[in-house]
Amino acid sequence: MPNPRTHLRLRCLAATSLLAAALAGCASKGDAARNWNEQLQAWPDASIVLLGEQHDAPAHQAWQQSSVEQLAAQGRLAALVIEMAPRAASTATLRSDAGEEDVQQALRWHEAAWPWQRYRGVVMAAVRAGVPVLGGNLPRTAMGEAMRDEKLDAHLPAAGWQRQLNAIRDGHCGLLPESQLPAMARVQLARDASLAQAALSAMQPGKSVLLVAGRGHVLRSVGIPTWLPATAGAKVAIAQSGTEQFTQGGDADWLQRTEPLLEKDHCAELRERFRNPPAPRADAS
Repeated sequence: MPNPRTHLRLRCLAATSLLAAALAGCASKGDAARNWNEQLQAWPDASIVLLGEQHDAPAHQAWQQSSVEQLAAQGRLAALVIEMAPRAASTATLRSDAGEEDVQQALRWHEAAWPWQRYRGVVMAAVRAGVPVLGGNLPRTAMGEAMRDEKLDAHLPAAGWQRQLNAIRDGHCGLLPESQLPAMARVQLARDASLAQAALSAMQPGKSVLLVAGRGHVLRSVGIPTWLPATAGAKVAIAQSGTEQFTQGGDADWLQRTEPLLEKDHCAELRERFRNPPAPRADAS
């Protein structure tokens, strides 16, 4: 006959095991993804995934490249849309073994604005996977019209429009005249609309379009998502360096933390440029 104490101990162990299994099951269902790869895997129905970067943070471009490689390896990447090239620029006609110079030419790459070495990894990862890279930015020739288009002022609620104005003011370190802020905010909105349209045009059933742009462009309440239909099922992920707090509540579905950047006074550099503007070119009209 079994020892009553032993029998009781076995029953307690069994009950504890069942409770642990139940708790583990609840945790696996309720816990958020532990890392970005898991999170990206958990968005199979997202037709568009927006990745917001800080342009001078190499870890952010590395994150984008790994995202391209993950989706491409799974056959889930419909296209890569980038802010760094203008609308209508595309690598769709290039072979997967195309050279980097051909890729830059196809994308009408502007080296002074977007250093190629910074973005070659993410762009070439898509090209090598046979996935088209599409420019999404507003062409420079359309910016003047956007600056004058007062209809853009009403695209966002009043609070969102003010947030855009504040972002333009802060991004230029308070050096711009207040009268110029609305025109520049309109350009920001027009760029968002252009990027949204490029992403929508590249959508494919069962796949995701990956869109790479500056963080201000992808904010859910004021950026590209405001130009997308709810049926697009867009997801927003934003990279933040160190303990930086760039976003507000509801801005993103995922925050990707990267290592801190070396401190740099961007405003000091901008103030110097304002004090010493470049001399006009000899061929300028």
